[in-house]
Amino acid sequence: MSSQSFFPRWRRVEAVEGVVVAPDERLSGPQTFAMGIQHVVAMFGSTVLAPLLMGFNANVAILMSGIGTLIFFLFVRGRVPSYLGSSFAFIGGVIAVTGYAGSGANANIGVALGAIIVCGLVYALVGALVWYYSAKPGGGTRWIEALMPPVVTGAVVAVIGLHLAPIAATSAVGDGGFDAFMAIVTILSVGWAAVYTRGTLQRLLILVGLIIACFLYWLFANVFGWGPPMDFSGVHAATWFGWPEFSKPEFRLEAMGLIVPVVVILVAENLGHIKAVAAMTGRDLDGYLGRAFVGDGVATMVSGAVGGTGVTTYAENIGVMAVTRVYSTLIFVVAGLIAIFLGFSPKFGALIHTIPGPVLGGVSVVVFGLITVAGARIWIQNRVDFTDSRNLIVVAVTLIFGAGDFTLRFGDFVLNGIGTATFGAIALYWLLSRGREAW
Repeated sequence: MSSQSFFPRWRRVEAVEGVVVAPDERLSGPQTFAMGIQHVVAMFGSTVLAPLLMGFNANVAILMSGIGTLIFFLFVRGRVPSYLGSSFAFIGGVIAVTGYAGSGANANIGVALGAIIVCGLVYALVGALVWYYSAKPGGGTRWIEALMPPVVTGAVVAVIGLHLAPIAATSAVGDGGFDAFMAIVTILSVGWAAVYTRGTLQRLLILVGLIIACFLYWLFANVFGWGPPMDFSGVHAATWFGWPEFSKPEFRLEAMGLIVPVVVILVAENLGHIKAVAAMTGRDLDGYLGRAFVGDGVATMVSGAVGGTGVTTYAENIGVMAVTRVYSTLIFVVAGLIAIFLGFSPKFGALIHTIPGPVLGGVSVVVFGLITVAGARIWIQNRVDFTDSRNLIVVAVTLIFGAGDFTLRFGDFVLNGIGTATFGAIALYWLLSRGREAW
């Protein structure tokens, strides 16, 4: 924060094994470009999968992930290395408000986009508060950590996966025959990639498993004729370059009530990611937390305005940095520009949409399950004490609210499962914490 220049003056260093490349340092041009490609590959699987699960346009999602990364870069003044990709936290709310069936384009995408924009606005406002108070004693993120302790954030993350469980199971079963068989094959493919691969391949387990499952589907359906064949006519007909299909947002109060609570997840996610980057780089990044929240919020608003998904900082890219020990922020500028380039390729988008429904269903089972487990991981990492009755009650009620889609109605305003679970967890924890010392 003490630097007088808006951006760092990146110092050129050589890529030597075992040497850490700091955020304000840079590699040679070819090395920077190669590292940028690696970060695009790291974010690719999840950033493409999320829009497919919600019925969004994959080209727009990739395009806006690149633009969002550049927006984030500007807000943090090039001092926090991070990539913004499609957030899975929005999937449950989007499917709920649009009634998406799980295949093809989402006909009600506009309803979700308006709520995503408002969620981004709330996120940016939270970031502005953190930004404003970051210089004050006791300010910054302490109030966020007090409002959303690990027991609450873990429960809310787990709820997202549980809320999606019926959708994943239904899409995986399909006709109960070949579809169910291929969904199981997909689950086994992802499991194989997770357990038996190493290094970069293991970090791309979803993408690797997806590619294996698509090949097996093509073999069983197109070659052996066991099921509906994959149709590549759209890929052949699509042009190499062109404008993606943008969508317009619609603003409806009931949709906002379900999607806006996702801001709790985004804040907790971004906070954890930046803390992790700070630990890896040895830099104090607390002064940039507010800027990071605002940048992510603005990027989400811009993405939602044209038909893209909500975005968030990506753990996959943090993993790449941990392995390579290269934290130069210029790499993420390159990665963002490459993503923008891919977003303007209709042929790339058409290829993505050839992925069969049963394969997506199988991947959904794994991904939604991993989201649920991620909540439990938060509890374990933060050593949440479940002998504490308060924690037990908060988690128990939150999980049932979300999994059972507990819905509240106030006139035209509707707060469905994820919303009631999120606000309920925060309120219940606060209420059960009042006056504990007196007892």
